[in-house]
Amino acid sequence: MASRNVLQQQNIGEAVPGALKQKNMAAAAQGRNRKALGDIGNNVVTVRGVEGKPLPQRPITRSFCAQLLANAQAAAENQKKSLVVNGDAPIVAKGALAVKAAAKKPAHKKVAVKPKPDVIEISPGTEEQVKENKQKKKAGDDSSLKKATLTSTLTARSKAACGLSHKPKVQIVDIDAVDVNNELAVVEYVEDIYNFYKIAENESRIHDYMDSQPEITERMRAILIDWLIEVHHKFELSQETLYLTINIVDRYLAVTTTSRRELQLVGMSAMLIASKYEEIWAPEVNDFVCISDKAYSHEQVLGMEKRILGQLEWYLTVPTPYVFLVRFIKAAVSNAQIENMVYFLAELGLMNYATNIYCPSMIAASAVYVAQHTLNCTPFWNDTLKLHTGFSESQLLGCAKLLVSYHMEAPEHKLKVIYKKYSRPERGAVALQPPAKSLLAASLYE
Repeated sequence: MASRNVLQQQNIGEAVPGALKQKNMAAAAQGRNRKALGDIGNNVVTVRGVEGKPLPQRPITRSFCAQLLANAQAAAENQKKSLVVNGDAPIVAKGALAVKAAAKKPAHKKVAVKPKPDVIEISPGTEEQVKENKQKKKAGDDSSLKKATLTSTLTARSKAACGLSHKPKVQIVDIDAVDVNNELAVVEYVEDIYNFYKIAENESRIHDYMDSQPEITERMRAILIDWLIEVHHKFELSQETLYLTINIVDRYLAVTTTSRRELQLVGMSAMLIASKYEEIWAPEVNDFVCISDKAYSHEQVLGMEKRILGQLEWYLTVPTPYVFLVRFIKAAVSNAQIENMVYFLAELGLMNYATNIYCPSMIAASAVYVAQHTLNCTPFWNDTLKLHTGFSESQLLGCAKLLVSYHMEAPEHKLKVIYKKYSRPERGAVALQPPAKSLLAASLYE
């Protein structure tokens, strides 16, 4: 029984092959044969498997021991292979102890090894190439960031179609810079003054009145204006007086029906009023009576003067084409030749009734525009003129074509006072210049 107890204790902590060997040695030492197995139930052993799970209890026989040994060796081989695959050194062990030790050994953690960065040796010859590659890469990144979208593409195409893709910078000339120290130029208020003129010209604008005059025609009006320009020249009156005279005549005829016999009297009285308003030394009434070859008396001139002022309600401060001509000629940075041409075209417009459909500022701007074309002064229209006149080239073409047609008709027209006046050398003989026929073929939508 003592040997049986020892065998059971040894079998609990050792593998099967060691237990069998000690059993045989104990039997030989006792010098007697092994007894027959009387109680086979006590001749059992509890063996733990490779994974630590107990195997089912069964009697230990030679065949069972051989089977356990084979299983242990196979498990050891599998464990060795797994360790080699994982990068660990193989563990040499025999029997179930090796299998158990391998099972209890903690597994090694995998460590991620970062690859070492490639070190590029830059020689003096390759330094520029490296910089160029970096610049190309940066340019590629910028181009990817600035990738055109559908909206930006359509917007760019629209601008290109309208001619706005490569629009030059606006060049505006300060036309009042030379008059900063001139107190009479009132540079601080000149823009406000002309803004007021723009508003006031619409309030005092002359409507079409010829249909309401049964005895007066457009030709009769043109004859009167032609005669008034000659009288103005003889009396050596200012330009402001001439333009205000024609304004007074048109405003009076627009509100009062006048007979053919009184038409010249209206013109004389209108010039008398304008002279008193504009001139320092205005002509006397007798001067007008004499220049009309005494067609009207002194009392008739004063009586018509009173009637005109009553109809106009003494409202004489109105913007005429002249006040705009002065400003627009200055904006054109013109010379004396262009200035004479502008006044020539403007007076042709005053004589013809058809130009009354346009406001005074447009007549003045069109005169400057046609003068630039007639004398071939490029650019014909710039941003400075557009700023100060408020008109584009397309807006001026209608009135400009009328002025060109008047210039073409002037040499053969029966009313030659204006043509002769501006054919003289002191006026630069601008009337002799060939008219700007190219404007007649220009389109309104250019």
